[in-house]
Amino acid sequence: MRFLHTSITVRDMDESLAFYTGILGLEFERRRPIPENHAEIAFVRDPLSDARVELTYWEGKNTVEPGEQLDHLAFQVPDLDPFLARVRAAGVRVAKEPYRLQGGSGRIAFILDPNDVWIELIERPAPPS
Repeated sequence: MRFLHTSITVRDMDESLAFYTGILGLEFERRRPIPENHAEIAFVRDPLSDARVELTYWEGKNTVEPGEQLDHLAFQVPDLDPFLARVRAAGVRVAKEPYRLQGGSGRIAFILDPNDVWIELIERPAPPS
C-alpha cells in the first residue's frame, strides 16, 4: 500500500488554490468536476516532498463546521478485492463499495478508521516487473 494524498473540504476553490499555490508555494497539478458526487476537486503538490493535497468543493455546501475540513486520506492498493476482504475480516467498516468515477482509470472504495475518518482506497495495479 502507498499513501497518495489528504483531501480537505474547501468553501471556495479559487481562493483555496490561490492560498496553497501563491502563499504556501505548492504546485498546481489538476482540477476537474466530479458530477456524480456534485463536487469539484483540485490537486496541489509539494515539490520537495511530493506530498499532495486534494482540495474538494461540494456544490451546495456553503458552510463547513469545525472538524469537517478533513475529507479523507487516500492510499493506493494493487488489488482492491483481496484488500477489502482482508480488512473486512479484521472488522473494518466499508463505507462505499468499489466503483469507478466517470473518466477515472481505476476503481475506488472507502473504509472507515476507528474514528470514522474516511480512507479512500484507489486500485492501481503495480507495474509489471
